[in-house]
Amino acid sequence: MSRFFTDKYSKLVPYTPGEQPKDMNYIKLNTNESPFPPSSEVSEAVKNEANKLQLYCDPVCTELTSKIAELHNVDFNEVLATNGSDEILNFAFMAFCDQNNPIVFADITYGFYSVFADLNNIPYEIIPLKDDFSIDINDYIGINKNIVIANPNAPTGKYLEKADIEKIVSSNPNNIVIIDEAYIDFGGESASTLIHKYDNLLVTGTFSKSRSLAGGRLGFGIGNKDLIADLNTIKYSTNPYNVNRLTQIAGVKALENNGYYMNNCKTIIKNREYTEKALDDLGFYVIPSKANFVFAKCDKIDGGELYKKLKAKGILVRHFTKERIKDYNRITIGTMEQMEALIAAIKEIFKEAGI
Repeated sequence: MSRFFTDKYSKLVPYTPGEQPKDMNYIKLNTNESPFPPSSEVSEAVKNEANKLQLYCDPVCTELTSKIAELHNVDFNEVLATNGSDEILNFAFMAFCDQNNPIVFADITYGFYSVFADLNNIPYEIIPLKDDFSIDINDYIGINKNIVIANPNAPTGKYLEKADIEKIVSSNPNNIVIIDEAYIDFGGESASTLIHKYDNLLVTGTFSKSRSLAGGRLGFGIGNKDLIADLNTIKYSTNPYNVNRLTQIAGVKALENNGYYMNNCKTIIKNREYTEKALDDLGFYVIPSKANFVFAKCDKIDGGELYKKLKAKGILVRHFTKERIKDYNRITIGTMEQMEALIAAIKEIFKEAGI
């Protein structure tokens, strides 16, 4: 670091994104992107909108916000569009947490939560998942602290039923509960239907996974209008034009073509089921997933070694070094051809190792 970097951030450990190597043409199963391109309507709209890039984008994201609100059956002022779901999460940490209002989250979950807390000087408490990597809701009921839960969880893919979410939200009425639903379209039920019942619930989502816009950077938050007003205060104090012109129109057209994306989700679910069974047949332990990835380990081979051997064969998966999960790899679900290539590569690795 330079000699000018302030002490405030000198010990900050940044989030590590999934690798994006360019040395060969990989099958990318490491960053939970969609294997399917945006709809043709999205691509065409973005192309046309590029002719207006000399003009600022709509800071209110009027058309996009209206479409998100319509999809989730909420009001316009109960939605905020953001630059990826990471931005709405950071806004929420900034708006609702401080030295007197700490936040809690699981030990195995999205790695950005601890980064947001450290970045904003927010105390946090880590609650370990159970041995099967599920959340014990009793650890969160009535704790009177701000809470963030990824549902389905990452990197495990575990899903918490909406009834359990409601128990947590209702038992902490004086604290914010953030439900991060980046993967909800792959088999879960959104908690956004609860926002009219509970004014302390914020649900966040993204277009990166189920709507093929990871490169567009589009997220959103849904909550009580007063929560959204608070988040808008943060937005307009940092970056009023936070969602660019091309991304706004891409999001609008994606929602207008929602059937295309939901059919893709069904395909991914089908491919996930194939992958789970194929890995199980090879001796893997696969955690049941409601996301567009699976989390799996095999006693026959070290998780890090399998990651390296797959990479050498042109297939990227995500390996984590944290002690509790170092035996596992997170495998994004791609096309059927990609998943068949993965299984074939693992069989080849086992054969080469005499397993």
